[in-house]
Amino acid sequence: MTDWKPPRYPSVSPYLICQHPDDVIAFVVAVFGAEVVRRFDRPDGSLMHAEIRIDDSIVMIGGGATEYQSAEAHLHVYVRDALATYDLAIANGAEPVRPPERKDVDDDLRGGFRDRAGNIWWVATQ
Repeated sequence: MTDWKPPRYPSVSPYLICQHPDDVIAFVVAVFGAEVVRRFDRPDGSLMHAEIRIDDSIVMIGGGATEYQSAEAHLHVYVRDALATYDLAIANGAEPVRPPERKDVDDDLRGGFRDRAGNIWWVATQ
């Protein structure tokens, strides 16, 4: 047990600051089956901060009403079926970046897509 971080949290978590954080959360829940672990809203009801779990990882998402804005982020996620996840993402409004393919020098089937906030999600299955 550690007392310096929440239980079941990794030491490193990506933090996305988005103009449309609720859309990104809904997208990640739909595509990856993510679970919203914690959510904190501002008095006006807009998202201030959320933490979502994808398998054994936490992705933190902040609302866009801040001076800090994320640049395009790339996130790599291992999934059970990269092709099915890619297809599900496209069906949920993602922009294709690269269809899943297996390159000669790589054991992974990997593809990528961009969410509404501009983040690029790379999904792979070994």
